[in-house]
Parts: sequence; C-alpha cells; structure tokens
Amino acid sequence: MSATVQTNGEAGGGGSADLLRKKPRVSGAGLPGQQAKVTVVLGAQWGDEGKGKVVDMLATEADLVCRCQGGSNAGHTVVVEGAEYHFHLLPSGIINPRCKSIIGNGVVIHLPGLFDELEENEAQGLREWKDRLIISDRAHIVFDFHQQVDQLQEIEKGKGSLGTTKKGIGPAYASKAARTGIRIGDLVGDFDKFSEKFVTLVASHQKIFPSLKVDVENELKRYKGYAERIRPLVKETVHYLHNAVKKGKKILVEGANAALLDIDFGTYPYVTSSNCSIGGVCTGLGIPPTVIGDIVAVVKAYTTRVGDGPFPTELLDATGDILQKRGAEFGVTTKRKRRCGWLDVALLKFTAIVNGYTAICLTKLDILDTLPTIKVCIGYRLNGKVIDYFPSSVTDLAKVEPIYEEFEGWKTSTEGVRSFDNLPLSAQKYVQILEDCLEIPVKWIGVGAGRESIIAI
Repeated sequence: MSATVQTNGEAGGGGSADLLRKKPRVSGAGLPGQQAKVTVVLGAQWGDEGKGKVVDMLATEADLVCRCQGGSNAGHTVVVEGAEYHFHLLPSGIINPRCKSIIGNGVVIHLPGLFDELEENEAQGLREWKDRLIISDRAHIVFDFHQQVDQLQEIEKGKGSLGTTKKGIGPAYASKAARTGIRIGDLVGDFDKFSEKFVTLVASHQKIFPSLKVDVENELKRYKGYAERIRPLVKETVHYLHNAVKKGKKILVEGANAALLDIDFGTYPYVTSSNCSIGGVCTGLGIPPTVIGDIVAVVKAYTTRVGDGPFPTELLDATGDILQKRGAEFGVTTKRKRRCGWLDVALLKFTAIVNGYTAICLTKLDILDTLPTIKVCIGYRLNGKVIDYFPSSVTDLAKVEPIYEEFEGWKTSTEGVRSFDNLPLSAQKYVQILEDCLEIPVKWIGVGAGRESIIAI
C-alpha cells in the first residue's frame, strides 16, 4: 500500500522533499513487490464459536497457520473424516500436512500439556508434525506452580471467583508483565541461567503464597528434558514471518478465546489475561497491521458462555436446555456445561467495531432446527432507555433489557443442506438479519460437525 507525502519545502536544493520523491515506490511496511495479506480468524462472542473448524477449512489453502495469544485455556475441536481432534495450544491447522504451524510470542506455553496434546492427537491420526511445528523463542512458559497459584487465587476470592480454567494462564501473564517471566528462549539457551531464573521466580511466588509447594530440584531435572525435546522446534519467529509475508506465503492466524474475553474490551473482570481481539495478532506475532487482510468473525447461531459474568440473552428454561443438549455445549478445556442464550446482535455490533470484521462464518445453525420460534436480540434498554453502545460496566450489562425480534423457526433439518438456496426460507431470513444488522457478509454457514458441513455462499 503506497502513501503520498506532502511537504511545504521548496523544490530543488537536495532537501528532504527531493529525497522522498527520488525513493522508489514500495508496497506497505517497506517491502518491495506484492505482499501476502494475512487472514485472521477471531471468535466474535464469548468463545466456543467453532473457530477450530473454520481454521481447519481455511488451512487447506494456507502455507502457515499461527496462534498469537492465550494458552491451554483455549479449546478447539476439529472433526475430519470421522476423527475428532482436540487442540488447546496447537494451531488447528496442524492437521494440514502441507502447512507449517507457528506458536507465536504472545502465547504462554505449558510444556507438559503441549506434549500430552501432541501425543493425544497422534493417537487420533496426526502425523509428521515435527518438521511443521515452530515455537517462538519469545513465548513465555506456564509452569505447574502457575497452575497451583491460579487455583489458590480462585479459592481466596471465594464467592467472587472468576471461574478461570485454572490452567495458570493469568499467573503466567502476570509474571510476564512483572518482567520476571521465563521464556522458551531461556529454556533452550544457557540452562544454568534458566535455573537461576526459575529458583527466583518460585521464591517470589512462595512469598505471596506460603502454602505453595514446589520440588525445585525435580522440576529443573524435568525441564532439562523438555529443553532437549523442544529445542528443534524453536525459532526466532518474527523474522521468519516477515520473510514469509515478503515471499507471498498464505498466512492464517487463529485467535484463541474470543472478543468478549479480551482483557481490555471484554466483560472485565470476567475475561482472559490476553488481548484476543485484532490488536493481539500484531503484538502476539510481530506482524504490522498493514499486512492484515481478511478478518473472519466466527459467530455461533446462538450465544454461549462458560463461567460467571453477565449474559443478557441467557435462557434459563427448556429452550436453553435444548440448545445445550443439541449443541453438546460442554467446554473442551474445562468440561463445564456452557450457558446458552439467543443470538445477541447488539453484542456483535460492539465486537465488530473493535475488530473490523470483513466476513462472517455462522456456525451451528442446525442446532436451531427443532425450535418453533426463534429470537434475535437487536438492541438493549438500560434503565428504560434504548442505548447505542455496549456497556463497559458488568453491573450495567447485567441490568440491560434485550430488545428482541421474533420469528418462526424452520422446524426441519438443515444438516444435509450444502447450498444457501436450499436452506429453509426462515433460516435464510435468520442469516439475512445478521448481515443487515452488522453490514458484514456471511460467507460460510455451518450445519454440522464435519469439515464437509460448511456451506460456502
């Protein structure tokens, strides 16, 4: 992308204006030629929208698939040819044998969990991943004691607990922000220095939590083994990605968690500890905004939420039970039952403002097949007045009254449908409402669990 420079300087004389005019034109970020545009997939609600399946679909054409933030608190399920894969740290695109997968600097990595995840997916059919998985040397490590601290903090909060996954993600990001965290590069570098940092980090946590028990000697022995196992996978990924963009490689970024779990823009404090909106893509991988192209919002055809926090369209009735059971709404990571409610377009308008979505993939439309009537929340009233914003305060969000549009359901199966025109008219109307309200095209519709059950529009 080129830019025009305006200057008030006089012509001639070898001034800065002449230098600018004499420089050859370059396309964005100073890279010559045509750059690849990075495609980003983000969850648009409170998570569990089906991002893994969308990434798997788009990854068939990708050269690289990247994770940019979060950790093993994420949970993505992908079904391919009857085999079900579960991913927490690994990019879902690792199933594609033709592309490389990158765990970026913004991710926090629990190494025992990563290796367990690899083994479990190998048992499901994952093959030849060792030459295709790349881990940033700048990524921070989640230690077992971070997970213990996570649990202790939740216990301390009592009734005010946040319902975290207890995977140590928050404490690991806290160590990072406090500049006491330990990175993958430390582990595969000078192990004596790694050991010193580890001892110091444990001691600092034990001062705050005297009940925290860590067998330092045994942990260091264990991590020496992990260092040898992970060393072949570790790279300086910023320049690696820079060169991939420069060469025109097709790059896909898989966001973890979701927009309303973002630490800045989510329903704070009921959020995760990283930026899972579009900004986290740049900081979590080291790529500039100028290389980002399509931003795909993954939207579940209804709304779900795991854990505590306000939920304006939540259904605490038989309809909510139907959605929960038909949608098999249990967390991949926590196994907790997900709370279910109507589609909330007011919420989606907010996350669209923050993220600048260019396309939507609507998932799980088939879960609504049996409902006689369906509602969509198109706005909120707060204290009796219609508001045109998404409340920053969870206290206010808990008080909003959803404004619904209601229409007849289609009461017929959509699972075997493979074109938009063959969907029931009421289902088409449902999709149209989403497009009209958000002014963003719906390009894909999911009507089943498998890769083949996505309708391209």
